[in-house]
Amino acid sequence: AARANGASHILTAHTRDDQAETVLMRMSRGSGIAGLAAMARETVREGIILARPLLHVPKSRLIATLKKAKIAYADDPTNRDIGFARPRLRALMPALADEGCDARNLARLASRLARANAALELLANGAERYLALRNRGAERPGFHAEAFAALSEEIRVRLLLRAINRVGHEGPAELGKVEALLAALDRAAAGNGPAKRRILLKQTLAGALVTLTSDRISVEPAPPRRRRTG
Repeated sequence: AARANGASHILTAHTRDDQAETVLMRMSRGSGIAGLAAMARETVREGIILARPLLHVPKSRLIATLKKAKIAYADDPTNRDIGFARPRLRALMPALADEGCDARNLARLASRLARANAALELLANGAERYLALRNRGAERPGFHAEAFAALSEEIRVRLLLRAINRVGHEGPAELGKVEALLAALDRAAAGNGPAKRRILLKQTLAGALVTLTSDRISVEPAPPRRRRTG
């Protein structure tokens, strides 16, 4: 619809309350730093900018403003349907607010985590450029194993996730599965003997094939899955 009307942006009315509920939902799922940063003020999707200009505004203030200005608004009945996770968490908000876990503080947490996530992404970018230099001349995309192992765990998780999503055809990869894969790579590397170039681990994830040898971690598209017959 945006393209049909020549629009570059789509604006949503997500409020601070929505942001707080998103944080709670992602906390309950054990999300990482990027997930706990919740909704961004701007997100680019297929060339269109999805903007949320009201993330700092309480829902009560938005409704009061609309009523005073006599502007009609839609009321989605699913917002009260406890068959969905968000309304169930919304019902807990008064009790959480009594303990200081109100929408304002949850939204503040999301903002701080977004700031931390942006800093970590910059570090990951620098590490990715460094590893690309170490990988120059290699036949397959991937990482120099020793240089990769020297990085912090959070940066390694992010780089592995990027590499898998870049070449995989079943993504995006789940963070928990990438963390498990990194742990498997570390265990395999720790048990590596003096032999060189032998395969220590080979595993597929999200349509990518990750192979660890004594000196390299290669990440390439996995072969298509065989269809079961019979």
